Formats: sequence, C-alpha cells, structure tokens
Amino acid sequence: MRIVSRRKAVATFVTLGVLLVGIAAALNVGWIILNWHEGLLIILGVILFAIIIAGLILNTIFLVREIRRNEQQDSFLNAVTHELKTPITSIRLYLETLQRRAVAPEKAHEFYGLMLADTERLMNTVQQVLKAGEFGQKSQLQNALEVDLGELLSQSIELVRIRHHLDSASFQFGAESDHAIVLGNAEELKSAFTNILDNAVKYSAPDKIEISVHLRDDGEQTEVLVRDRGRGIPDSELKQVFKRFHRVHEIGQKVKGTGLGLFIVNSIVRKHGGTITAESAGQGRGTTIRVRLPKVYPT
Repeated sequence: MRIVSRRKAVATFVTLGVLLVGIAAALNVGWIILNWHEGLLIILGVILFAIIIAGLILNTIFLVREIRRNEQQDSFLNAVTHELKTPITSIRLYLETLQRRAVAPEKAHEFYGLMLADTERLMNTVQQVLKAGEFGQKSQLQNALEVDLGELLSQSIELVRIRHHLDSASFQFGAESDHAIVLGNAEELKSAFTNILDNAVKYSAPDKIEISVHLRDDGEQTEVLVRDRGRGIPDSELKQVFKRFHRVHEIGQKVKGTGLGLFIVNSIVRKHGGTITAESAGQGRGTTIRVRLPKVYPT
C-alpha cells in the first residue's frame, strides 16, 4: 500500500509540474503577444520565463527522486529486516527444541549444521550492510598486490558451490590466458566475484543451475564473463542493477537479499580501475556479467 501511495505521489508531482509549466508557457506567450512592440521587455520576459521553467522542472525532478529514494530505502529496510529476522527465528526454534526435549545425536548434529548455516547468512547480511557504507565513501585502493585471478575465481566458485550445496557440474570454468594477474586487494576481489556467483545461483531455477565462468585476456585488460541461464534482466533495468538498494522486480518471484550485492561489486571493480556491465536477452533468457580489470604485465 505504501508503494502504491508513493507512486500516486510521483504521478501527482509530475502532473502538477506539467500543469505549472503549461500555465507559465501560456502566460508568457500571452505576455509576448501583448507586448511584441517592446523589444527589451520581450527579451527580459523570455529570460525570466526560461528561469521559471527551469526551476519548475528541477523542483519536480528533485521531488520525484526523493520519493523514489525513500521508496528504495523502505524496501531495503524491509529486506534487511527479513534477512535478519528469518535466521534468528530459525536459530531460536532449533535452540528451544534442543533445550526442551532430548534429541537423537544425529538429529542434533543436523540442527547444529542448520544453525551454523543461519549464522553464516546473518554474517553475510551484516557484512553487506557494512561494506555498502564503506564503499559509499569512494575510498582509494591501498596496499595493492598482484593477484592471480584464475586461482581466485576457482576459490570463489568452490566457496559458492559448497554454500549452496551444488555439485561440480553446476559450474564450468575456462581460462584462455595462463597469465591473469591483476593489481588489487585479493579479499575484496574475492568478495566481488562471490557476490556475482551468488546472484547467478539465486536467480536461476533450482533444477536448472548452469553457470559458466570464462577468463580471457583481450590485450589491454583481463576480462571475466559470468553467464547463467536464469531469469534474465529486462532491458530497462540493466543499468540500474548496480545502484544501491536496487532489486530486479518480477511478478510472482521472490529472491532473498538486500539489494546491495551488485552495488558492492560495482564499487570494488571501480575501485580497482575496472568496469562492470550486465547483459541479458530478456526475462527467462539468462544474464551475463562482464568484469574488466587492468592487467599486470610480466616483468
């Protein structure tokens, strides 16, 4: 209901802005017609009219942006609340079960594993929020070291595979270059590619997880392509997915997350002097994330 009301508010402000611009234009045209013989007055009137129109347009744009920003922040708060509340409720349920009655050792072992998984989910959510705040400050890359991107990608793939309980056939990794060395922070880059792979898994159908990771050297830069065969992204949202709090909306589909993952990835890639883009043929036709990083030449 709150989203609907805000959309109505956006429509109201846009309509009001258009009406005011129309009224101002009509008044100005009428004034020019009445005073066409006064050259100086006409020039001053046109300048004043341009200033008024620009002010009305800027004011409308500002109001619409603020409404949308508040909507995104509310959506983010709801997502974070859900991401925190769900695992906490789950952990509490398992602990109460263990406390109130005797549980078979194998069942208790299963509960401990589930609680650890929920704890990891909590930690991931907290880390994403903290990293989003950190990268929002546009910090500079410091203490950069040479990083073997091929080895880092292999580690990231294995981490995501274990986290989502997938078999090795779910991922395909190929490298065209034996020398894929970049300059940067290994932990940050690993976090970026892990986020990309996590998204590829989350936006794929559970029975159709096929993710390919391709590493190649295009001469000046090292390029990583991560392709999935999942839901895809509408053309209108391809450039929006890297913004803070943005999540791809699809009717009837719910995906866990805070809307910070790709924002963090974009911040890390840009911090390392690289670029990132999303490509998709449309909904239901998969997504390709393309990351390009400056290469380090062998000495």
